[in-house]
Amino acid sequence: MLKKNLENYISETVKEENVIELFQEEKEYAEKNHLLGEGIIIKERSEDTRFVTAYIERGDKETEEFLGEESPAFLNQSIDYFKKNKNEFMYLESEWFGLLRVDAVSFEADDVFGTYDVMLGLKLQKKYEAALKNQLKTSLKEEEAKFDVMFDANEGLWNVNFALNDVAGYKEDMTIQQAYSLIYRFLFSLVEAVENAE
Repeated sequence: MLKKNLENYISETVKEENVIELFQEEKEYAEKNHLLGEGIIIKERSEDTRFVTAYIERGDKETEEFLGEESPAFLNQSIDYFKKNKNEFMYLESEWFGLLRVDAVSFEADDVFGTYDVMLGLKLQKKYEAALKNQLKTSLKEEEAKFDVMFDANEGLWNVNFALNDVAGYKEDMTIQQAYSLIYRFLFSLVEAVENAE
């Protein structure tokens, strides 16, 4: 899945001069799995540019009513925006999440626990259940970390929810951009590990 998606991305994106721009995760994965052809030069992209072309919207948690589409500048705010606006959630679509077979990632502050919740749909077959749950248990830093995974047979994907607070690298003073970069790295490692457990 990830390997094939990244192979396709590289073959479609490599420029005539045999140059490709990749972020750190994709670069390391491509090198480790020998996905780069002879003589391809990699330029590493800055992490803060990962979501410049993303589709971002805010919605109401109760009604799921659309509240507005946002520009990438919205990502420069602190994540405590969602503690100050408890009725809101954020939805972000990006080609980079698509690479991981994730359509979009939603983000909000939990009213009860005060954590930051991450919600997404991961397109993996049902047979990956044990590997997915085991990887979440070992990847989240808190022993008591809470997460939910439920397979949706109609959509053919796993609904995955976890608290960003339980991801290694989480800081209370992160920007939304930093939070989404951390979520991306976490999901990249998760998908890679689930694939390797096959």
